[in-house]
Amino acid sequence: MTHAYNRLYLEDAMHNMGTMLDCAVRVANCDLAVFYEMFLSSGVASQMESGNPRYIAGLSGMELMSVVLSRASDLPMPETTYNPSERTREYWVGWALAYYQWHTGYSFSFIHRNGLDISTVLSLYPALHEADLTKFVTTADTIIERHLANRRSALKVIRKQMQMTQKKLSDLSGVSLRMIQAYEQEDQDIRKAEAQTVLSLSRVLGCAPEILCHS
Repeated sequence: MTHAYNRLYLEDAMHNMGTMLDCAVRVANCDLAVFYEMFLSSGVASQMESGNPRYIAGLSGMELMSVVLSRASDLPMPETTYNPSERTREYWVGWALAYYQWHTGYSFSFIHRNGLDISTVLSLYPALHEADLTKFVTTADTIIERHLANRRSALKVIRKQMQMTQKKLSDLSGVSLRMIQAYEQEDQDIRKAEAQTVLSLSRVLGCAPEILCHS
């Protein structure tokens, strides 16, 4: 897996995302799920997952929260300082999600759409917040894989989530339109496709190659 940014910045990204979610709830009095939707739509999520230094390390968590609120809502900016006395469950959610996104290379939107919405991650806090992060990664992988396995064609599900036509996917990936149609209709088994074919499709769709093979 090629990561979007160096591991040296990972701890900053995890801390800042955790602080951002904690501030959203405790400083700006936002509903966590509503704020996370703002985070996804504001462009801040895409900047973080692409490894933009300003967003992963240059801004504090509270500053990230302010950017999200200013871009995605009409809510006033809270005029206060942030002095956490402990690491809350909201902090853990952001901290763990930042790690998982870096580790897998999945976009935050992909993670959110495929079984790991913010409420689901929050529900994992009691069992996993004191465990090693590898436990969270294993659990998250299982949730996403099961979510996609319950749908007939992971390729079709993810393509539609990306609001992409079969033709556009073909043009961007170099995989023929006929083969994409065959994989989605299960006339051809994508698990038996050439590795480069699956890799090309996964790069365009922003997911891991093995996800497409869970049909």
